[in-house]
Amino acid sequence: MRMTTLLAGGAALALMAQGAAAEVTKVHEKGLKPYEIVDGVSIPKPLTDKSGDPKRGAKLMVARKKGNCLACHKVVQLNDYPFHGNVGPELSDVASNMQEGEMRLRLVNPKVLNPDTIMPAFYHTEGLHRVKKKFKGKPVLTEQEIEDIIAFLKTLKSSQ
Repeated sequence: MRMTTLLAGGAALALMAQGAAAEVTKVHEKGLKPYEIVDGVSIPKPLTDKSGDPKRGAKLMVARKKGNCLACHKVVQLNDYPFHGNVGPELSDVASNMQEGEMRLRLVNPKVLNPDTIMPAFYHTEGLHRVKKKFKGKPVLTEQEIEDIIAFLKTLKSSQ
């Protein structure tokens, strides 16, 4: 009798765990490393096996021909660079408000979260419009560059 109760209890736990399982969307684009979007809000696994470098990430954020994040976002930690934008949300405290995987999805393809966003998809090559011929089929940022920017964004916390 006791074994039956344990088995029934274990089966109930297994069913509850199945019900709580995350919805995973696998994304495969030609020429890009596949990744998984979890629950439509996060890419929790890094795109590379190599850790991101926050110093390289900061440089990419201000590079006009790469990330160019300051065109739309204010980042207090990058005040040495002029012309911060105000179109997108301020990123100075992003690490206090967002998980790494959430940041990654916003860089890889923010249109998953908001199809009407003006933020570019930095690691996406399909279904884009008005792409210069030399950039067709190529992402704006590489896998490692995405991870470098994530590493920098993870350092952005307010001092309060």
